[in-house]
Amino acid sequence: MPLSIRGIGTATPPHQVNQAEAMALAERVSADNGSRAALVRRIQGRTQVLQRGSVLATGTAGQQPSAERLPFYGNQSPTTAARMAAFADHAAPLALDAVRGALAEAAIEAHRITHLITVCCTGFQAPGLDLALVHQLGLDAGVQRTHVGFMGCHGALNGLRVAQAFVEADADAVVLLCAVELCSLHLYYGWDPEKVVANALFADGAAALVATARPANPSPGSGLNLLATGSTVIPHTADLMHWQIGDHGFEMGLSSRVPEAVAAQLRPWLEHWLQPRRLRLADIASWAVHPGGPRILQACAAALQLEPHQIAASQAVLQEHGNMSSATILFILDRLRRAAVPGPCLALAFGPGLCAEVALLELASA
Repeated sequence: MPLSIRGIGTATPPHQVNQAEAMALAERVSADNGSRAALVRRIQGRTQVLQRGSVLATGTAGQQPSAERLPFYGNQSPTTAARMAAFADHAAPLALDAVRGALAEAAIEAHRITHLITVCCTGFQAPGLDLALVHQLGLDAGVQRTHVGFMGCHGALNGLRVAQAFVEADADAVVLLCAVELCSLHLYYGWDPEKVVANALFADGAAALVATARPANPSPGSGLNLLATGSTVIPHTADLMHWQIGDHGFEMGLSSRVPEAVAAQLRPWLEHWLQPRRLRLADIASWAVHPGGPRILQACAAALQLEPHQIAASQAVLQEHGNMSSATILFILDRLRRAAVPGPCLALAFGPGLCAEVALLELASA
């Protein structure tokens, strides 16, 4: 039984950090001399991230120095314990905003949810985000909970695969999936070029969806249908992207070789994956490419011979919100769904491994 996405909700923190503020913060925590400060500014400028949400920000952008708007980041790097305490304070409220939007759009009441899937790689606690959603939404105590953790930017696609399995096993399943990432909690102090790049890209956000088995007679515009998912590990790339828990937050390593490694494998893999589904790359009507960074996005576009308009939604989400890790792909799918482009849609995201995940979708009215 195919999975039908009945509603999507997205949420970002109430306070935004603009590029100038992000640049000032990055210089303060990472650059100990003028040449490094200049490099930090160049890296920040190349990200194309114009603003990003942060649960740690206060006040209004541009009206206070960045150090005052982001008091969590003082002269000393906060410990992992302090960062996880902040996660406990901020993750559930942001997730709830996204979930309530998804439930409202789907016109499905919370008590009908039979399966809850949470996705996150930026915080850990038990009881966790899943139980916070159960209690605050009033979900049934028998709701079946699954957490997809620490998988990185493609985590929401892994969550979709789990949701698909649930509706295939039970035609009456009503699945709530929520991805929430507080990347701003893990700002890295000190000089490490790979981590300076990660500091420049990542942001906070949450996205949720409600899914059921596809209705027998779907109404036009009623949602997205998930047709298939796939996965691959790119050989000899394990050292190019990593996400590890340190004493001062979770530390992201992002090699400059990631875009070329992705580009080298992407086209032949997707062509092979699409072939049994009687599709070619040229048949894909819309693309939801996770913008891990502008170079990764451009490398994908070049490898797949995509036109600028085909990655415009991905580019816009990166510029307006930054890389919100697993939540990002759902922001992009939401935009594409609202644009109502008929025909197959391909969602694509990458993570440590290097791993690539793909999902094939179509409009319910198609």
